[in-house]
Amino acid sequence: MVTIRDVARRAGVSAGTVSNVLNRPGYVGAQTRERVVQVINELGFIPTARARRFRNGRQRTLGLALADLANPFFVDVALGAEAEAKKLGVGVVMIHNGEDAAREQDNLDILVQQRVHGMIIAPVHEDDPKLDRLDGRGIPLVYVDRVASSSTRCWVKTDDIAGGRIAGEYVTSLGHRRIAFAGPFGAHPQTDLRFRGFTDATRASGGTVERLPTDSWRIDDGRALGTVLAERPRDRLPTAVMCSNDLVALGMLLEFARRGVRVPDEVSVVGFDDLMWAGAMPVPLTTVRQPRADLGTYAVRMLLDEIDRPDEHTHRQKLLTPEMVVRDSTSPPSRS
Repeated sequence: MVTIRDVARRAGVSAGTVSNVLNRPGYVGAQTRERVVQVINELGFIPTARARRFRNGRQRTLGLALADLANPFFVDVALGAEAEAKKLGVGVVMIHNGEDAAREQDNLDILVQQRVHGMIIAPVHEDDPKLDRLDGRGIPLVYVDRVASSSTRCWVKTDDIAGGRIAGEYVTSLGHRRIAFAGPFGAHPQTDLRFRGFTDATRASGGTVERLPTDSWRIDDGRALGTVLAERPRDRLPTAVMCSNDLVALGMLLEFARRGVRVPDEVSVVGFDDLMWAGAMPVPLTTVRQPRADLGTYAVRMLLDEIDRPDEHTHRQKLLTPEMVVRDSTSPPSRS
C-alpha cells in the first residue's frame, strides 16, 4: 500500500509537506502543491484517514461551495441543502465564490482547513482540473448542478436537455416557427444542453432557431439583448424567445416593457428555473421549473451516505426532471 512517505520521496518533499497539501494546502506554494498532487494521482495514494476521523461528539459539518449566491437559483439550492442538513442534525458552512475560479480555490482551501466532513460544490467551472485536488485529499464530495461530463463522483442535477425539449415542444405547439434562444453559449454546459434539447424539438416541427449570445446569464445581459431586439423592425423580431435562465428572461421583459415591445402579443418569452418572483412579474413568466430545493436535499443525502458509510458507499448520479410552467408571457403568434 502506498504511504505518505512514498509520495514525499517521489515528489522530493517532506512527509509534513504532503500532509499540508492534503489538510492545509494554503500553507504550500502553488508549484510544490501541484507537484505533490500529481504524484498522489500517479501513485494512487489514498490517505489512511479517508474516513476523516474526528473527535467523538463533534457535530458533522458540511461545506457548501456555491458558484454565485447573487443568482437566486443557488440560494434556493442552498436553502434546500440547509433544511435537509438541519433535519438530520448536521451543520453547514456556506461559501460564495462569485463566479471567480481563484476565489473558489482559496475558499475550498479554507473549508479543508476547517476540516469539514465533506463538501457539496456547484463549481465556477465544471472542468477545472484544480478540482481534482480534492480527490487526493480523501474528502467526501458531491457536485450539484454544474458537473463535468467525465465526473464519476456523486452528483445531482436537472436534466437540461429535457428542459429545453419541453420548452421547444411548447412554443411550437402554440404555432411559433420564427424562434430564438438567448444565453451564454459555451460558457456553461447547461446553456448548450438546454439549447440542444430546444432546437431538437423546434426543428422537428419545422421551426428555425436564431442564436442570441449573451456574455453571462444575469439580468443586465437580458436587458442588453432586449435593447438590441427592440431596435429591429417588428417584422424581423422572433415571435418567441427562449432564455437560458429566468434572469436573462427578466432583463429582456424589463427592456421590452421600457421600449414598447408587447409581450406576448409581439414576442413570447420563456425562461428556465421558475425563480420565486417569476409568477409575480407584471407579465408573469412562462418558464421551465427546476426542482431547486431538491437539488440541495439530494446532495446532502448523497454526501452523508459517503461520510457515514465510507466502505459500503458507491458513487451515484441523479438527474431530476424539470416541468413546464405556463403563464402569461407566451401566446400563439399574432403575425407571420
